[in-house]
Amino acid sequence: MGGTCLQECAKITCFIRYEIDPFNLDAFDQYARNWGEAIPRCGADLIGYFAPHEGSATTAYGVYSIADLTAYETYRARLRADPLGRENYEFAKREQFIRREDRIFLRLASKQ
Repeated sequence: MGGTCLQECAKITCFIRYEIDPFNLDAFDQYARNWGEAIPRCGADLIGYFAPHEGSATTAYGVYSIADLTAYETYRARLRADPLGRENYEFAKREQFIRREDRIFLRLASKQ
């Protein structure tokens, strides 16, 4: 993410915490790769998707930034209309590798 702090600090970052099926990690990895294409195309700055490596085998994260909550609503509408986005939602629903999903929006507080 380039730009000045004024531009970057004004953004909000969405942290999605997933509780996933530890025996279906390959499905989550595919899900993450699909969002790696769809999310930037639909207007958010994807930081990344993170899958279990050590420690908890059931916790994963998705992290992206967006200008504000108004831009978020526009982005979500684009994502719902995106063919890969729709396909990925259906994939997760069909395969049921996500047990729980929580999201929180935070602002960067460490820079002025």
